[in-house]
Amino acid sequence: VNGSGKHNNWSISTDTGVNLLSPGETPYENAQFLLFLVAVIKAVDEYQGLLRLSVATAGNDHRLGANEAPPAVVSIFLGDELSAVLDAIETESPYAGAEKRRLRLGADVLPRFNRDTTDRNRTSPFAFTGNKFEFRMVGSSDSISCANIMINTAVAEALRQFADELESGEGDFDARLHALIKENIIAHKRILFNGNGYDDAWIKEATEVRGLKNLRTTPDAMQMVLHPENVDLLIRHKVYSEAEIHSRYEICMENYVRIVRIEALTMVDMAKKEILPAVLRYTGDLAVQLNAKKAAVPELSYPVDTGLIRELTALVWEAYRFIKDTL
Repeated sequence: VNGSGKHNNWSISTDTGVNLLSPGETPYENAQFLLFLVAVIKAVDEYQGLLRLSVATAGNDHRLGANEAPPAVVSIFLGDELSAVLDAIETESPYAGAEKRRLRLGADVLPRFNRDTTDRNRTSPFAFTGNKFEFRMVGSSDSISCANIMINTAVAEALRQFADELESGEGDFDARLHALIKENIIAHKRILFNGNGYDDAWIKEATEVRGLKNLRTTPDAMQMVLHPENVDLLIRHKVYSEAEIHSRYEICMENYVRIVRIEALTMVDMAKKEILPAVLRYTGDLAVQLNAKKAAVPELSYPVDTGLIRELTALVWEAYRFIKDTL
């Protein structure tokens, strides 16, 4: 159903069950968490096109950015606390910690809770929610498999690059790790956005200032899989061969065309068999009533009746011209 979607909760753990995206009580001191967090940020920024195409369908094109789902622009929401941590690392300034505000529940008998400092922003496509990320662009008819393939592969590539850099370097490991985290925060902070994703000003800033992609339709998004850097990524990690990438592109585009054509022909059929006859009947009823009024009180002009008949007649003719040769 167009307009309906689901959320894909994604995290990464060791084979011993340790959640690598769990910030702990002191995330600003948790180097392991920060490294994996920055790897996800880097992955989403560099391969935002793959994330968008993983949820590209005809139905989802109507949903994304329609004020009840995230926009088509991919961005990451981290929340106030983690944003402050990354800002402190970037600027080499002390981290003061996010302010913990009490959550007022409106009833004195209930316990008081600290307000969550992670995501309460439902407009974010890719939001950090405590110890995981929530990818909210998946459509109701989509399988989450493609989205997870793209997220997993992109993050694997970021971690591969991090491992190569850390393992081949010399000198103090902690200093090199800190420098790596800082370098990638600066390089990829354009993908971070904690504001209102529905705001037109954000879309303008994202595309014109930050250089993010706004892939509004499935054909726009599906082209991303054919870009050389994306083809290289999927082949390097042995996810798909080049032939499989091209065949999937062709199949997805064929499915898109078929679905859009079926929906368009259904709309035209409904217009011909239901909408136009109903409007014609209503216009006829108006004409009969207008003639009866004129016969009863001929000195009046009846502008509302006349105006409606003229407007509906013009609109029916315009609609008929567009659909008469379609079916």
